[in-house]
Formats: sequence, structure tokens, C-alpha cells
Amino acid sequence: MMDNLRSASNHVVLKIILGIIIISFVLTGVSNYLIGGNHDYAAKINGETISRAQFENAFNNERARQQQQLGEQYAQLAGNEQFMQQLRQQALSQLVDQTLLQQYVHSLNLAVTDAQIKQAIFAVPQFQTNGRFDNALYNSVLSSVGYTPDSYAASLRKSLANQQLAQAVGNTDFVLKSEADRIANLVSQQRQIRQATLNIDALAAQQKVDDAEIKGYYQSHQASFKLPEQFKVSYIKLDAKAMQKAPTEQEIQTWYDSHKADYSQQARQRYSVIQVKTQQQADDLLKQLQQGADFADLARQNSQDSVSAKQGGDLGWMEKDSIPDELTSAKLTEKGALSGVIKSSVGYLLVRLDDLQPEQQQALSVVHQAVADKVQQETAISQFYALQQKVNDAASNDNDSLAAAEQVAGTKAVETSWFSQQSVPDALNFDQIKDVIFNGSLLGEQGTPGSNSSIITVEGDRAFVVRISAHQPAKVKPQAEVTAQITDAIKHDKAVTAAKAQADSIVTELRQGKETRFTQAGLHFGAMQTLQRNQQSALSETVFGLTPPQGTTPSYSFTQGSNGNVVIIALDKVITVEMPAAQKAQMVNGIANNNAQLAFTSLLEQLRQEAKIKYGDAVQLQ
Repeated sequence: MMDNLRSASNHVVLKIILGIIIISFVLTGVSNYLIGGNHDYAAKINGETISRAQFENAFNNERARQQQQLGEQYAQLAGNEQFMQQLRQQALSQLVDQTLLQQYVHSLNLAVTDAQIKQAIFAVPQFQTNGRFDNALYNSVLSSVGYTPDSYAASLRKSLANQQLAQAVGNTDFVLKSEADRIANLVSQQRQIRQATLNIDALAAQQKVDDAEIKGYYQSHQASFKLPEQFKVSYIKLDAKAMQKAPTEQEIQTWYDSHKADYSQQARQRYSVIQVKTQQQADDLLKQLQQGADFADLARQNSQDSVSAKQGGDLGWMEKDSIPDELTSAKLTEKGALSGVIKSSVGYLLVRLDDLQPEQQQALSVVHQAVADKVQQETAISQFYALQQKVNDAASNDNDSLAAAEQVAGTKAVETSWFSQQSVPDALNFDQIKDVIFNGSLLGEQGTPGSNSSIITVEGDRAFVVRISAHQPAKVKPQAEVTAQITDAIKHDKAVTAAKAQADSIVTELRQGKETRFTQAGLHFGAMQTLQRNQQSALSETVFGLTPPQGTTPSYSFTQGSNGNVVIIALDKVITVEMPAAQKAQMVNGIANNNAQLAFTSLLEQLRQEAKIKYGDAVQLQ
């Protein structure tokens, strides 16, 4: 059974199921086994309750996962109730799916023996030391994530039972060799074509447009001629970096004297260690060391700690706060001192103190530049915050202009040219500033310029006060301003229609073996070119949709190319290319995996349809 489970472990369905199981275990933890039912639940599935506590754990962990994945973007989305509701539903859906799967597995009487549980635990690399199961490490790892051996075994039993279900679902799909050959031939097929082009620009120049058409087009395409809301903004910018100036030697000395702890190095010690499994081994090695054996040689030959063993047992320099308790308990105070045998959670240790350094104070001359930089930065920031407050007060007290704020800031306000929400100047292109400009709070009645903003801090070292100096509401451009644009658009549309009609009649004749209209249009086919099926374009789609040519008679069609021109196509030859065996095997595996995934999705949908699912109030209480 375990061999079968291992062979199934690479199957996509298994990965999906394991993903659901692992996520649910991480989200709900051992609370599944400890939390009893109550009336404040998230959902009931066929009578089995998902408690509010389970749901809260799931939601909080899904939120944390999204925050890690989205980074700064999450802060914007977190304020959107619709987004947060979607996260709640996603967390609940995962819990429901996991519960339905467990119930289905139980109904199939899929069971896992204690021997299988034991074998699975022994196979987990995180529980092994030097390739062998380590019971102490096993208990330590479980304890660190809040599991007991019994609760972990219960979780693993469910996981392995679900693997059996995954194997059963995954093995229901297969691809026949004849099907694989046929699909491979289609995928790798190439087609040779020639093209003749009907130039749309040339046809557009021949089109006529009257006033009625222009008026009708204008009225039916108002959105295309809409001018967005426009703004002119005056702003004062404060920059902390611009306020930095070199500190005096007295300022540097004063800062250093009051921050000496920042420029000192803690006392350090350097140890070497030999780690073995049994006390007998440790006693034997200690005796050899006392008789003059080389510590480094013994560590390389015997230590179970593979990392330090390669360095002759050397653990490197460690400050007092980072020294493990086992090393501290040895109470070694002199360079070269050797401990006795020390029992630890990883076995038995022999420790030697290789070197030690007392706490050291760095002289000002050594850290002078670092202190100067710090003083310069801190002084500028203090002045920056103080100036922010003064400018903010001035802008609030004189709300009809930026004159008072300009005087306090010691700089003139800058006025932008006209811009919209889609064309914000780089100097103001920050979310905090855009929100203030476009949320309407700075506009007076009927959209007239209104008040000054409060101080707006950006990225910690810049701050702005902004004022809308001019505003234009969104409007539709007058017809007179867009007549030429409309005329060109109508001519283009007429040219495309005419080109497609002409191409259709030409293709009809070509299929009949005639070239009269083709020749009259001054067309000729270009050089032969080869297309592959994986080339994504309207041309490729049309070409591979054509019936293969019969003998030397091409197949014909037409399409509109990416440049807008209408292209007449002659398909001359279909070429079958042998797909490499490795690529073919990968393709077949992908098809089988996709089909199996569809089967698994269908299974979950069926389980949901047949289940009695009742949602509680807890989902809305987040």
C-alpha cells in the first residue's frame, strides 16, 4: 500500500488533495480535536460542525498568507470589505472541502493501519538525523508546531486515507496510444502558406463620408470623445534629505557620549564541540583528549553535528546572549579549557573554550563617520517633523491660499499643468496624494477650487501640502473638435467592410480555380512561409482551421491581420512533424493530469450537491 501511495505522490490530484489537507491542518491545528460544538458555528456539513474557532484560525492564516504574497498591495486591499469577504469565503470553502473529503473517505471504508502510520513517520526527512529516524527530534519538531504524537498520528491517518482516494481518482484517467499519436501529430503539425494583402489605408482613402454619418457616429460614440476630469494643482514639498547638513564636531561628540552603547561590542566567546549519541562514546573521547589527542581531529572523525565537524568542531564567535545553555553550563572561563561530558537534547557533548574577548568600546575616531551620518540624519528628521507641523498649521489657518504655508516653508509653491487621474505628474504620483486630490475634499461648491490639504507624508522622508488651483469637470469634446477623427474612423470601418467583401468574392473564385478578380485587384501572393500551431494570431487560427489542400490545389481563406489589413491566404501544404518522445510523454502526462483534475473537481462538486450544508452566523462575525 505504501509503495502505491509513494508512486501516486507526484499525481496532480494527490497534490491538490494534500494541499487542501495540509492547509486545513495548518489553519485549524489541533483545535479540531479540542473544540467542542456550540451554537456559534461557521458551517455544518452533513451534521458535522465547523466551529467558529476553526473558521477564525483558517481566516486569519489565509489573511496572513495573502499579506505575505501581495506585500504592499495587501494594505490597499485590506480596506476593501468585498476583498475581505472573499477571503472569508475562501477560507470557509477550504474547510468545507476538507470535511467533505474526510466524510467521503470514511464512507468508502478506506483505512490506514498503525504500521503504515509508523512507516510514513519514519520516512519524513525532518524527523531524521543522518538518514535515520530520531525520536527526540521527532518529539521536538511536533512540540514546536503544537502537536502531540497522538494528534499528529491522527492527522497523518486522515492524510494517508485521502491519498488512497487520490490514487483511486487519479488512476481512472488514461490516454490511448492512438489518441496520443493523433494529438501529437496535430500539435506538432506545420502548414505552408502564401499571402496576398488588401491594404486598408489605400481603400480608406477612396471612401466618402457625409455630415449625417459624422453626426450619427458622434452621437453613438460619446464615450470615445469624453475628456476626463482635469486638475491643476499647486503644492509645497518638504524633503528631509534636502534639510541635512554636516554636523559640528561638538554635536558629534555629544551624540557619541550619549549613545556609547551603540558603539560597543559585547563580550564574545568561541567554542568547539564534539557531539555523539552515547555517553560511552563521550567518555572514551574525553579520555583521549585528556591524554593529548587533537580536538579538531576527533571532531572531524566522530562528531554527529555535520556542520561543525567539517570545521574541526569550531562553532565560531558567539556573543553572550546567543550562547546555548549547554555551553554556558560548562562554566569554562579560560582559553583552552575543556568540559566534562554534557548531556543534551541532541546527545552528549564535549566542549572546549577556544578563545574569549571582553566587551570592547569603539573609539570615536573609529566610528566618527558613522556617528556623523547618524547625527546628520537624526537632526534633519527632527527639523523635518517640526517644519511639517508649522507648515500644516499655516496651511490650515490660511485656507484660502498657500501664501502663509510658503512663508513658513521658505519656498514657493509649484503649480502643475492640466492632468487627469490617468496622467498624474511624477512629482505627485503617490497614492496618499492622489487620494486627497481626487476624493473631492479639496473642491468647493460646483467643483471650484476650495481648501488646502493637511500635511501629507510620503515614504517617511517627504511631505506635501497641496491645493487644487483649477478644475474642469469631465465633458464630451464638441463635434467640431473631433470631426476629422470621426471621418477617419468611418472611412476605416468602410474600408474594412469593403476589403472583407472583396476578399470573400476573390476567395470564392479562387476555390473555383479562377483568378479574374484576384488579378483585377492587382494582387499577388508573396513568398512561401511556414506556420506552427503554437503561434498565437488571427492568421494562425485561420490557417489551422482550413481544410488541408487536395493534391496540388491550395485551400483558400482570408482574415484580418494584426496590422489591420485584410489578408487572402493560400494553404499549399500540410507537414506532419514527429514530436520528440520526451515531449510527447510530457504532453500525454499533462492531458492525463488535466483530465484527472477535472474528475477530482467534479467529485467535489458532486459531494457539495449531495451534502447538507448549513452556514452559521460565525462567518459574518469577523
